[in-house]
Parts: sequence; structure tokens; C-alpha cells
Amino acid sequence: MPTIVVEIMPKAELLDPQGKAVGGALARLGKSQFSSVRIGKRFEVVVDGTVDASTIAEIRELAEDMFSNSVIEDVVEITVDGVAVEAVSA
Repeated sequence: MPTIVVEIMPKAELLDPQGKAVGGALARLGKSQFSSVRIGKRFEVVVDGTVDASTIAEIRELAEDMFSNSVIEDVVEITVDGVAVEAVSA
């Protein structure tokens, strides 16, 4: 069964307080080589059957309308079994 992964991140122009807190903790631990941390969300959706163009369209709609808050977040990537959606044939 194929797995579709949707990755969501806060919009670049917005503050990411969780990422800032983790970045500060890394600095306190002496991990100064890391200059910035941003924290997002990942959804894994297992599909019964095959993934076709209509399945991809439905996942895109869910990603924009349900998985993310379009005011403060961007859908940054959708993959099917590790392959970017654009590379998935319909």
C-alpha cells in the first residue's frame, strides 16, 4: 500500500517560537554549528489501492484545507513512497 507524505512548515516570514527555543537549547548544549531551527508538521497517509491523479488532487486539497492553516503555514512537499508528486505518473 502506498504512503503519501505531506510536509507543512510555518511561513518563512513568520516567527517560529518552537524552532527558536530548540535553537537556543542547541546553543546552550554547545552545538553552535546550527544557526537556525524551524519546526513543522508531517502527515503520512496510507492509501488502499493505487495512487492516481485524482488521489493526488484529493491529497493536495486536504493538505491545503485540513492539514495546514494557509494563513501561517505552507505545504512544502508531497511525496508518494519517497517520490515527489510531480514525478508520480497519473
